[in-house]
Amino acid sequence: MTRPPNCAPSRCPLTDEQHRAAFVERFGREPATSARAPGRVNLIGEHTDYNGGFVLPMITTQDTRVLMARRDDRRARLWSANVDAAQSEVEYELGGERKADGWADYVRGVTAVLRDAVSTLGGFDATITSTVPLGSGLSSSASLEVAMLRALNGLFGLGLDASAIARLAHRAETEFVGVPVGVMDQMAVSLGSPHSALFIDTRSLERESFPLPAATALLIIDSGVPHGHAAGEYRVRRQECDTAARQLGVASLRDATLRQLEISTLPNPLRKRARHVITENQRVLEATEALRQRRAAEFGALMNASHESLRVDFEVSTPDVDRLVGQTQSEAGVFGARMTGGGFGGAIVGLADESHAAAIAARVAANYSSHGRYCATVLAP
Repeated sequence: MTRPPNCAPSRCPLTDEQHRAAFVERFGREPATSARAPGRVNLIGEHTDYNGGFVLPMITTQDTRVLMARRDDRRARLWSANVDAAQSEVEYELGGERKADGWADYVRGVTAVLRDAVSTLGGFDATITSTVPLGSGLSSSASLEVAMLRALNGLFGLGLDASAIARLAHRAETEFVGVPVGVMDQMAVSLGSPHSALFIDTRSLERESFPLPAATALLIIDSGVPHGHAAGEYRVRRQECDTAARQLGVASLRDATLRQLEISTLPNPLRKRARHVITENQRVLEATEALRQRRAAEFGALMNASHESLRVDFEVSTPDVDRLVGQTQSEAGVFGARMTGGGFGGAIVGLADESHAAAIAARVAANYSSHGRYCATVLAP
């Protein structure tokens, strides 16, 4: 994880030994178990998951790590290395989970949904450290949820498999925290594997892994523009999609066709939202075939088209993100690039020639940071 020299350094993550020492310092004993979960970057298929469509995410090298030990009561005591000291420690009673509009809501959501699924959950102490940037569109919340579920699964012998963990994590975020996300993030984080993109049909939950084309590498660059899914335009876009589906007479936009849209009287912006979802689903199917055939240039062109659709039809990009995407697309050796995540800020993802990827990412980040309001961070390669 690198930042241009003119940008202030970010908070340093804890090493494994520092994390263990932090647990011992706060709780006076050694942790009994540990767990981790990665972040995810979505290569293509944006705003399609909550429309029952197709997505193509991939896990990242950044991750969330949890240390945990049992307690003899029903209390949960938490400490995070990634927030300010005044907000880093949280304690609550299992069975009394209430939203407090903070980072620990994602943990409260996990224990709340777990209590409905298992009967053996007890109190615990936990420390958390993460290298997944907050607000970057790389699923820091899903990473936290899955890491916590993995730790609890091991500590209490719950017998949950990866699919069950993904479903519980999704329930924690949607039912307890109240963020209207689709299932992609939790599925990718729980079921993804290194070096391969994971195609997911979010309706059937069928999935298939595809390696990247040979001699290519992902570029992931955080724009420095923060976003939030729990409020604002993300929620509006989901409501617009639901309304468009009803007016087109389909269960979800997954079932709509361009022909239906063309002959309909659907007004803007609903028409534009529907057009993005319909064409984005087709792009994901074409992208998986491009990966199957190892056609990097074709895959990159689909990434570029996806960003344009997100910018024009779905209107979830920002001028700064557009500038970062454009600078990346213009580099020799880059096959394609697009915004990733829900939008309104966050990171971009690109596919590049492996031998030049690191130099390209560093050059783009430095240029963007020296000519704009925000500082970019290279997250990959």
